[in-house]
Amino acid sequence: MSSTESEPARRATSTIPIVFATHADPESAGHVASLARPGGNMTGLADIQTVITPKRLEILKETVPRATRFGVLWTPTAPSGRPFVQAAGDTGAKLGVQLLTVSVSTVAEFNGAFARMAQGRAGGVLVHGSALTARHNRPLLAELALKHRLPTMFGVRDNVVAGGLMSYAPDHLDLTRRSAVYIDKILKGAKPAELPVEQASRYQLVINLKTAKALGLMIPPSILARADELIE
Repeated sequence: MSSTESEPARRATSTIPIVFATHADPESAGHVASLARPGGNMTGLADIQTVITPKRLEILKETVPRATRFGVLWTPTAPSGRPFVQAAGDTGAKLGVQLLTVSVSTVAEFNGAFARMAQGRAGGVLVHGSALTARHNRPLLAELALKHRLPTMFGVRDNVVAGGLMSYAPDHLDLTRRSAVYIDKILKGAKPAELPVEQASRYQLVINLKTAKALGLMIPPSILARADELIE
């Protein structure tokens, strides 16, 4: 269960245990009192936006070092949206780059969003990992990024497989498997309120070299050396 599914589950019950596997920011979303002591009926694993978003933007800046402005594509209806934008803004200020923040709530808004970022002379795009952008519409996002000549940084590997430039993210399949440990503990009598939320500890940098070539982008050797996977 991700942060998107966690909210309706929370609304449905305050007593049945809920285990999330890929929550983007359970504390900011109000789904737990704190990571150390959730305090309610929800717990699990998370890849915290305030931790991973800065790293994604830093890698994108290192990949496109001459860029002075980046687009930030986000979904305002996702619980992780505002923490993502806040983290991106704080990091952009530290890196000395301007951010052009564009929101999308429907697929119909994608084309206009990419056109706006291209017209705004964005040197690349940091994409918020929501159901709208990460679970659905991956090929369309890759197509629009290529059309507008925009290097992209995603939060899910599948976006890179679909043709996006790069992603920096935890192994979501591994997080989902590890959520079974929480379920097992709860079935044996543990209380969700007392099971600390575990943060992702392993992150993978994935780069699509075919996309880089199509963009005419030379990936710096320092970035290539850090890549965990190169898609050709």
